[in-house]
Amino acid sequence: MSKSILGEYGFFRSQPLNIRTLLVTNMLYAFILPIIEIFVGAYIMRNTGSPAYVAIYQLCMYFGVLVTSVLNGLMLKRFKASLLYVFGILLSATALMAMMFVNSIGIVELGLSGFVLGASTGFFWTNRYLLTLNSTNDENRNYFFGLESFFFSLWSITVPLIVGAFLVSVDGFVFLGRVLDVNNGYQFITAFSLLVAMAAGFVLSKGHFDNPVQKRFFYTRFHVLWQKLLTLAGLKGMVQGFLVTAPAILVMRLVGNEGSLGLIQGVGGLLTAILVYTLGRIAKPKHRMAIFGLGLFVFFLGTLFNAVLFSAVGVIVFVLCKVLFQPLHDLAYFPTMMKTIDAVKAIENRNEYAYILSHEIGLFIGRAFGMGLFISLAYWISEDFALKYALVIVGGIQLLSLPLAKNIIHDIDTKYKELT
Repeated sequence: MSKSILGEYGFFRSQPLNIRTLLVTNMLYAFILPIIEIFVGAYIMRNTGSPAYVAIYQLCMYFGVLVTSVLNGLMLKRFKASLLYVFGILLSATALMAMMFVNSIGIVELGLSGFVLGASTGFFWTNRYLLTLNSTNDENRNYFFGLESFFFSLWSITVPLIVGAFLVSVDGFVFLGRVLDVNNGYQFITAFSLLVAMAAGFVLSKGHFDNPVQKRFFYTRFHVLWQKLLTLAGLKGMVQGFLVTAPAILVMRLVGNEGSLGLIQGVGGLLTAILVYTLGRIAKPKHRMAIFGLGLFVFFLGTLFNAVLFSAVGVIVFVLCKVLFQPLHDLAYFPTMMKTIDAVKAIENRNEYAYILSHEIGLFIGRAFGMGLFISLAYWISEDFALKYALVIVGGIQLLSLPLAKNIIHDIDTKYKELT
């Protein structure tokens, strides 16, 4: 066992410096991600009791990501991508902490908090794509995203369990003569997140990264290959919002408190972490579509269980399916996206950030549709109807991603093989 672990560590050490630096940085940021993705939704549910408020917050957050993506393109003309990456990590932790100290939560406060947090994470995600694209190639991207997903899955086990247990234990605890509540627990957690973000920024400073050579990054017309990828991004974005909001809403509504949320989120994480690392280590580019299809099917199956049962058992099955789906999907999706960028960049001779920005626009359109669908169903029919069937609708539509992704890969490998 120890030899195997040492062997994997040796393989990691054999990777180029920039890949190692990005992986360690992302490992640290992945510690914060479950807090942003899971417990913010639970925090809003606890203080408003409205699933629609969670969806509105999420939509404002995604709009913030989009705005920052444009701003980031302008700032790349003056600042290094790695510096903007660190700025995004620190800003996201700061914005998260500020949100937890807001005394009241209304539509305005929610919208502003969501926008600011989205803007901060936008710096992280767009520069993460850019640095990863320029530091990896098609042969080592399975390993990169497999190891990254391993840490994301690992933290998705430990962080929810630790945070959930902490929030339950802190409620009613007397500290320096003051009786603490769950909201005070959230404040402690976000302050700790800021320290982790600072550590991630320090690690990233050890890498040597280059900015795009070309400065223009905004285009409205693209090669048909990239248009197909943008459709794929829209399908991904449509479900992405639900991956963040649905578990928190469903658990708080049907299961219990944040402790239950952390326990359920962590149950399926260990097997998923081992699975995605193993797949990333041994899978070849030709295996990506099989991994992609498996993830899509698992998620759709989870939405059916939730809709049919709509109970604590249904929620548990859905969250377990979601925990398995997300890393499997990302393990296949991101290398496919970057392989497509490699091809269309060679065809059109454009700044790679142009494709990253347009990809964020595609994601936002999908996210807006998904969140809009949920809010509309909740408003016009009922919140329970939306919680049951919005997931089934988007999960079913997302199954179209598989034939589309296969078509993209087929075109690259046949028509544009010499470019990748």
